[in-house]
Amino acid sequence: MERKFNKQPKLHIKTGDTVLVIAGDDKGNKGKILSVDRAKRRAIVEGLNMVTKHIKPTTNSPQGGIEKKEAPIHISNLKLVDPKSGEATRIGRKKDEDGKLVRYSKKTGEVING
Repeated sequence: MERKFNKQPKLHIKTGDTVLVIAGDDKGNKGKILSVDRAKRRAIVEGLNMVTKHIKPTTNSPQGGIEKKEAPIHISNLKLVDPKSGEATRIGRKKDEDGKLVRYSKKTGEVING
């Protein structure tokens, strides 16, 4: 769904959230989101979806070698973990008392900070 003014898509996750992987090789694992690419709808999750990268010898790393790093995961394969209950949940958006839009857990109804 494309938005009229701000072309960036609205996402259900943010940097710093704890998420559960619901599909793929790391299915069932939890991790913290390090970064989100809104244009590609992908997120990098700490310690999950590890790939091997071969590094050429350079002046910075004269030895070169093999490095393990996180690869992005599509956000449709991630589900937010409710900080209070610790269970995976869907999220909704509603206005609070100040008229500000906040995320809330559909399972418990609690507002999710962040």
